[in-house]
Amino acid sequence: MAYGRYVAICKPLHYGTLLGSRACVHMAAAAWGSGFLSAVPHTANTFSIPLCQGNVLDQFFCEIPQILKLSCSDAYLREVGLLVLGVCLAFGCFIFIMLSYVKIFRAVLRIPSEQGWHKVFSTCLPHPAVVSLFISTGIFAHLKPSSISSPSLDLVVSFLYSVVSPAVNPLIYSLRNKELKDAVWKLMTGC
Repeated sequence: MAYGRYVAICKPLHYGTLLGSRACVHMAAAAWGSGFLSAVPHTANTFSIPLCQGNVLDQFFCEIPQILKLSCSDAYLREVGLLVLGVCLAFGCFIFIMLSYVKIFRAVLRIPSEQGWHKVFSTCLPHPAVVSLFISTGIFAHLKPSSISSPSLDLVVSFLYSVVSPAVNPLIYSLRNKELKDAVWKLMTGC
């Protein structure tokens, strides 16, 4: 999404060639492939962990840090290594997204029209905000020290990155639609 906006704003005349169907297939394959390659070691490691403290989690879904709390083996260090690798992958993606938006904002600030600024900023700011919320809460959930861990904090943080971020995304993008904005406004004002 960030690269698509970067090309649309910074290189609009090259949009068709830079973001053709082949480029979209390559980007989708890279996203799916990196997700798969990241998930395979986690899954293999999770299924190899012996559980000695039961199998009840203090979460609403099965998550690696919660499974590690039930483990009675030394798989903790292996899993922490895998989590750090995942965080590095997520951080790399985050840096790429932020660099794309920095280039977009630099290009937008050169636009003389204030109306153009408003349109681009209102279009572009929600994406890095949602990505920042997702990545920061995910990293906090998986890499926080166990000394500050509590079941309620774990539940709130995992709720933020697993439910709030995906729920906010379509809401933010749909509120840019004028008809939907008007319908929400009518609903809120009771008219």
